[in-house]
Amino acid sequence: MKTIATLLAVAALTLAANSADAKGCLKGAAVGGVAGHYAGHHGVLGAAAGCLYGRHHAKEEARQRQLQQQHQEQGAQAPGEKM
Repeated sequence: MKTIATLLAVAALTLAANSADAKGCLKGAAVGGVAGHYAGHHGVLGAAAGCLYGRHHAKEEARQRQLQQQHQEQGAQAPGEKM
């Protein structure tokens, strides 16, 4: 029964996450669910916390990639040149 509840919680969190963050949510939920299960049979809580952390981590990585891309575009532009 707890396995079904965990799977339902993961599915709900996955549907709540947008497509860019779903990858982070799924990875985090899987790791958090396993860790929570072994840390006192709190798989659902672990999956929820893992999903939140995974989404946060995925957003941070996307932000870093965007900043690097902007920096590279600015560096490729010749000084004094206008867009």
